[in-house]
Amino acid sequence: MSTKTKVRKLTGSKAMAEAIDIAMQEDKEVFVMGEDVAKYGGIFGSTTGLHEKYGDERIMDTPISETGFIGAAVGAAGEGMRPIVELMFVDFMGVVLDQIYNHIAKIPYMSGQAVKMPITLITAVGGGYSDAAQHSQCLYATFGHLPGMKVVAPTTPHDLKGMLLAAIRDDNPVVFMFHKTLQGLGWMDQIDASIGEVPEGDYTVPLDKAKVAREGTDITIVGVQMMTVEALKAAKILEKEGISCEVIDLRSIKPIDKETILTSIGKTHRLLIVDEDYSAYGITSEIAALAAQEALYDLEAPVKTLAVPDVPIPYSRVLEKFVIPDENNIVTAVKEVMES
Repeated sequence: MSTKTKVRKLTGSKAMAEAIDIAMQEDKEVFVMGEDVAKYGGIFGSTTGLHEKYGDERIMDTPISETGFIGAAVGAAGEGMRPIVELMFVDFMGVVLDQIYNHIAKIPYMSGQAVKMPITLITAVGGGYSDAAQHSQCLYATFGHLPGMKVVAPTTPHDLKGMLLAAIRDDNPVVFMFHKTLQGLGWMDQIDASIGEVPEGDYTVPLDKAKVAREGTDITIVGVQMMTVEALKAAKILEKEGISCEVIDLRSIKPIDKETILTSIGKTHRLLIVDEDYSAYGITSEIAALAAQEALYDLEAPVKTLAVPDVPIPYSRVLEKFVIPDENNIVTAVKEVMES
């Protein structure tokens, strides 16, 4: 008798909560710490319903002191526990970078792997809600630049669940970046991409692999999270004009899946990289360098990049929309590559 895994449609937040629930059932050393993660269920919904099930000792609200509770997670991980610790907004990393970079990222290396840091640091990223300069950044490249940690940024609910389970079980520290817009929360402007098919039960998605979200033949577009969503919308527009776009959802910031990107460049011979992070010293530069170093003779046009210019994210909705790339910017950029 064969059994089929039931697939339902869930929001990103519910997919994350389900992953944490599975991990906590499986391993009593898994626990959650952060601001408003208990009774409130996390301001972005990633721990909804878990406090009622596991209680105060495993779903712990903390004071507003990132230095304190992320420092506590370091001690817990060093003693063999598997903390999931939430940094409410990635922008707050400035107050706790010592704990993240000098402790979480370096202790395994400096101890010769005698002390492991199986910490999953979950954090919300992204703009689009007029949250202004201190609550709207992505900072993918900032964390990708720091050695000693895996850094992932899933897009779909399916990948949010599978990659979060993989992160919690990994003995290495993992920075798990979820995009606010892709959580599917009712008090935000819900978009179709925030809801997707998610199998019931236990499964994982590799932490080091990109995904071809749409196959094409004329140009490769590499995006991450909301820029993948915008690239897919742009690809539909461009298809009507006879341009076939292959869209790659990066998913893993560090390590970058070079093989998937290079294979696609070898197929399409053109490359556009789109990022919601800042343009300077960012993912766009990293992937452009990869193409120049390892796929130069496959390229039939210069590599083009599209990212947030070097300004803080504006509070003004009009200005915020102006600096964050969207489907129309991508359509224009693709046409420029095709004509060059």
